[in-house]
Amino acid sequence: MLKNIPKNLSPELLKILVEMGHGDEIVISDGNFPAAAIAKRLVRADGLYVPPLLDDILSLFPLDSYVEYPVALMQIVPGDNVATPIWDTYRQIVAKHEPQAKVTNIERFAFYERAKNAFAVVATSEEALYANVILTKGVVV
Repeated sequence: MLKNIPKNLSPELLKILVEMGHGDEIVISDGNFPAAAIAKRLVRADGLYVPPLLDDILSLFPLDSYVEYPVALMQIVPGDNVATPIWDTYRQIVAKHEPQAKVTNIERFAFYERAKNAFAVVATSEEALYANVILTKGVVV
């Protein structure tokens, strides 16, 4: 047992976060994301939702200050009438940990392609639609 390790971070996920290097990306996916089909490394986080997991990850994980957008969200498909209040939650969590970090949205299929190259995908039970996020790892200074 260790002190000060967030309870939502499994040993497997902690190992992934430690192994990642500067510029590597990790996807935190909602329950609808095709995580098993896309992931190079799949981490199951069943029963967990993205906001608390994102908060716990960012308590340990530096975002890349050398890229314009170290956080990327999946853009809503044109014509899909879906509200995404969870994005505001994500922006608040990111700002809490890294106030200077910018967040962008990328087209759905471009998101999938980028996710295929990610270091790992964390599959959650998040029920919100378009609740997928990609984080780019920075350096600890």
